[in-house]
Amino acid sequence: MSHKHLHTLEQVFRDPISSNLHWREVESLLDNLGAQVEPNHGARFKVVLNGHEFFVHHPHHGNELQRQDVKHLRECLAAAGVSLSTYAVKQEG
Repeated sequence: MSHKHLHTLEQVFRDPISSNLHWREVESLLDNLGAQVEPNHGARFKVVLNGHEFFVHHPHHGNELQRQDVKHLRECLAAAGVSLSTYAVKQEG
């Protein structure tokens, strides 16, 4: 995982929840994690990661995700087995 992707993952799991996360950074992170991202309906995207299926929304106004969208993404990534600690350990090793 590149430093850029690790930084994006840190933003997703940061407390308080980040509000300046760009959609293209999220797409790049999901791609790097091996997720299949497909347009679904309108601004919805279907994501399949580690056998878990979830939906994320492209921001309607601008390219920054709202706090509730970042929280949803965090919960979905955690359910798919993605955590900051897992990738931070891989970077050090």
